[in-house]
Formats: sequence, structure tokens, C-alpha cells
Amino acid sequence: MYKSILRPLLFSVDPEKIHHTTFSIIRMLSALGFGSIFRSMYAKNNPSLSREVFGLIFPNPVGLAAGFDKDAKLYKELSNFGFGFIEIGTVTPKPQAGNPKKRLFRLKEDQALINRMGFNNGGVVEAVERLKKNKKTGEKGHVIIGGNIGKNKVTPNESAVQDYLICFTELYDYVDYFVVNVSSPNTPNLRALQDKEPLTKLLLRLQEENKAISIQKGESKQKPILLKIAPDLTNEQLLDIIDIVSETKIDGVIATNTTISRDGLTSENKIEVGGMSGKPLRERATEVIRFLSEKSNNAFPIIGVGGIHSAEDALEKIKAGASLVQLYTGFIYEGPSLIGDINKALL
Repeated sequence: MYKSILRPLLFSVDPEKIHHTTFSIIRMLSALGFGSIFRSMYAKNNPSLSREVFGLIFPNPVGLAAGFDKDAKLYKELSNFGFGFIEIGTVTPKPQAGNPKKRLFRLKEDQALINRMGFNNGGVVEAVERLKKNKKTGEKGHVIIGGNIGKNKVTPNESAVQDYLICFTELYDYVDYFVVNVSSPNTPNLRALQDKEPLTKLLLRLQEENKAISIQKGESKQKPILLKIAPDLTNEQLLDIIDIVSETKIDGVIATNTTISRDGLTSENKIEVGGMSGKPLRERATEVIRFLSEKSNNAFPIIGVGGIHSAEDALEKIKAGASLVQLYTGFIYEGPSLIGDINKALL
């Protein structure tokens, strides 16, 4: 029903407008008691789906990627569709409007999206207020939350560390793991932070803060920190990433973010500037996962994301070395049944 009836209706409206409208509809239906109906339709509750990754117990390995629920407005309602975890953000220290509209484009023929949103969000403090409503870890109804953090557009790269620290300390008590986003193509010069020296400096400083906060709170474990990387990195740069993970002792990598490549696209909107996600990214994202897994001898967990539009696509990522997977564009094109299809295939 989604692909034959709902998707044509949704795709007849500007993608950014319909995104907000869909949020309102899901929130309204959930308030009317449809959350339990969604769970019965889409969620697969089976102990064999559970995964322990970087010290966290995930009810299933299928998550929602960052960018969909940037401001933590709908994480509880979205979890009713069967996601094992939700990643919010990218959040920045201060609110920012992002890039001028129009900034989100469908590539229907390619089953892809191009976005140049530019970290539009209400700021980390606003997100924290919403995350306070999440159940505590271990309590029934707790949604596993990843906090994807970035820098404000006006912050120069030489001051970026402070932006990431602000987000880290504000979110610390309200997320289960962190993701350092230095790979979005839509914030000027952000990807320069993927270079070995500045990235190592950033991650070491976050780990210092991580340790200090955990000691202050008397906690035995630190928060897992992951790095989200671009699919456009060369093999030499990917080897640098492996070295950086080893040196900084962060907990894993998310592979991959959107791409600036337009190879093989046929849609008219392929000319738009921004990061491309969806089916055309599938093969490259899997290549990156396999390269990192093999060259590191499976030294760290990988969350696979990019071009997952079917259960087979998800299994491909897992066989390549991913411990968990995330959906974004595939969720939009295929609908919520995709989550259950993947978990069913895993079972």
C-alpha cells in the first residue's frame, strides 16, 4: 500500500514540506493510539535479533540514520516502526537555519536524494529538552539514541573542536552513543577535518572529555564515540582512518555519509549541488565497509549505511563487515515495511 498509494501522494509534494507534514501526521496518529498498531505491523520482537555492539545492547540491528529526525522531535514515534535505534542530529551548539531553500531534491529514476541542508537544526539545548523525555537506559520503552554532532557554519575549522565539545557535554546524559560528523559536504570546509592531523586532534580531545566526565560521574564506562566518514575517501585516506581509530581508541565507524559523486545518475536533478544518498550509493558504501573491515582485521565495529533499499542490501552490508545498519533514503522510498523485511531476513 505504501509504494502504490502513499508514496505517489507524498512524492507529489515538495520533499522538505512533506517531511514536516509527515512528522505531524505520525505524531497525531501516535497520540491517537496508533503506535501500538505500528508496532504490531512492523516491529519484529525476537531475542535472536539482539546485538551487543560497543557495549550497548541493541534490540535489533536496524537503525534510523541521522538527518531524518535532526531535532529529536519524533524518536519515540519512529521507534514504533521497529527501528532498533535512532540517531538524531546533526546538532550544532547554536541553532542555525541551514542553507537557502530549495535544498532537498528527489531523483526518482535513480531512487536517490540530493540534499544540501547545511546542518539546519534548533541547536543542542533544544534537542536535549526533548531527549529528557526518553526513558532511562534499562527501563522499558527506552529508545537507544545516537547523538550526531557537528560544528556551526560560522565556526572556523581551527575552532571546531570547541563546537564538538559543547555538543558532547550537553548531550552526554541523554544519548547512548556519539557520532562525530566531519563528512557532510554541505558545510563549507567541513570535510577538511577528515584529514589525519585535525581529525586525530579532535577525537583525542573528545576522548579526554569523555574520560573526565565518566570519572566525575563515577561511571565505569565511557560513552561510545563513532566517526562518520564520506564514501569519497581514497584507499589511502581509509587506511588513515584505520590508524586514527587505533590511535584515538574511538569505538567504531559509520560508513558512509552522502557522496558528491554523480556517476551513473540519469535523473534531471543530478545537476543539483549537495550530498547524494540512495540506491546509487549502495555499492560504494559496501566497498568502504569491506575495505575497513578487511584492512583492520575487524578491529572495530562498523555501522553500514548507504543505498539500503531491500533486505538483500542490508545483508550485503553485514556480510561485508557491518555490525549494524541504518536506513534513510531507503526508508523514504520503500516505506516502514523495509525495517521488518530486514529483520525477518536476519531471522
